[in-house]
Amino acid sequence: MEIVTESAPLAPPAGGSAVTIGAYDGVHLGHRALLAELRARADADGLATVVVTFDRHPASVVRPESAPLLLCDLDQKLELLASAGVDRTVVVHFDEERANESAGEFVVRDLVGGLDARLVVVGEDFHFGHGRKGNVALLAEMGAVHGFDVDGVTLASADDVAGELAPPVSSTRVRSLVSAGDVEGAAGLLGRPHQVRGPVVTGDRRGGAELGFPTANVSVPTEICVPAPGIYAGWYERPDGVTHKTAVSVGRRPTFYGQDGHLLVEAHLLDFSGDLYGETARLSFVHRLRDEVAFDSVDALVAQMGRDVDRARSLLDGP
Repeated sequence: MEIVTESAPLAPPAGGSAVTIGAYDGVHLGHRALLAELRARADADGLATVVVTFDRHPASVVRPESAPLLLCDLDQKLELLASAGVDRTVVVHFDEERANESAGEFVVRDLVGGLDARLVVVGEDFHFGHGRKGNVALLAEMGAVHGFDVDGVTLASADDVAGELAPPVSSTRVRSLVSAGDVEGAAGLLGRPHQVRGPVVTGDRRGGAELGFPTANVSVPTEICVPAPGIYAGWYERPDGVTHKTAVSVGRRPTFYGQDGHLLVEAHLLDFSGDLYGETARLSFVHRLRDEVAFDSVDALVAQMGRDVDRARSLLDGP
């Protein structure tokens, strides 16, 4: 997949492009269904597929006080788009100037002049441009003038295959599930386990020395959505691609700090001994084991941690 930033002028793909536009946070199953439709129609007409997305969520600029937490960072989003078979991704730097740009300016400069769009496929509730005045109807009106077709589609439901009625898959639904700790439900909409990334940093060094369960303290960026406090089973992926079964704690360590502790994401890699400090971890959440609770004693906590590790191993080993 070709990645294009705005540091250089856009160059239209030879033969024109089929374009979709959006934040594409999480690149969930609804997004993937739309991208598959874009790919099919592009192939039929000999067009390149292009995703126009943003280097940050537009809400972080337009309404920062209520901007959503993200399901993935930019690097992961680009990886996911590439895995979906997109030919080119254009990453728009979204700032105040871009937020104040009219919908018409964006269409003329970027879609028509920069990408030679022949087809634009977006969600039926898509809005863009200053004041969110751009929508599917405006795209269709401008497409009639500038020579591109427009398709506003309903994002697919995860239950469509079964023929059941369910709300469309959306990043908002996924965030709600992750925030509630329902990582299994989130995975059903993402098509994969929810993953967070970050460097392994020094914690309070209690896990190995005092408790007998050494942990990697993964420093997740504050703008990323992490699961609700609790204990989880998942996978830790190292920079070389090697994965390890993992028991994960998301929480404030109430046995030691009550509710005054900093929220930490700590991973205990099963059957592993080694130095992880400084490396960037990819931590995937597969099963929720239990809520985070305060124990009456360190011995009681250690005993429960042993049971958590055994259960994580059993679940990750599978049937």
